[in-house]
Amino acid sequence: MKKSMKLLIVSMLAFSLGLAAGNYAVSDVPSNFKVAVVDVQKVVAASGQVKTLTQEQASQRESLSKFISKASDEIKKEKDETKKKALEEKYNKEFKTKQESIVKNYEKKLLEIDKNISSVITSKAKANGYNLVLSKSIVLSGGTDITEEISKELLQECGVIRRMLVKSINTAKGSTQ
Repeated sequence: MKKSMKLLIVSMLAFSLGLAAGNYAVSDVPSNFKVAVVDVQKVVAASGQVKTLTQEQASQRESLSKFISKASDEIKKEKDETKKKALEEKYNKEFKTKQESIVKNYEKKLLEIDKNISSVITSKAKANGYNLVLSKSIVLSGGTDITEEISKELLQECGVIRRMLVKSINTAKGSTQ
């Protein structure tokens, strides 16, 4: 009985010290410390850059599919087995090169988009005086949700880029005519 009583007292003391230490750690946070949260999945889904990249990927998949059909038809038409094998090797090599190029390009653009989204989040947070920005998926409660602000900023940025591209295309068309 004495042993269990000592264990209970030691446990209560440790628990009390833990609570006190936790309160002390929280009391060190400045009163003007601002936390923002961002629903990253929502921002990415709403991003014009991601939509453009998705459309580009679909177009490239369609192009690869046409390439495969053309290669398959050409291989089927060939009667000579040696030439057939050579064609298969040629088209397999070509396909692999095209596929690697598409993947490399996709990864590069995805990295650029990620950097851009992170940059927009960071600049918006600094402009609004936030000390910390967390993903909404890891926050149970608290923080100011700035998801809509980030999404709007990215859409505006995408619109500016589109206008610049259209202007440069029109300028290039005018100079070639």
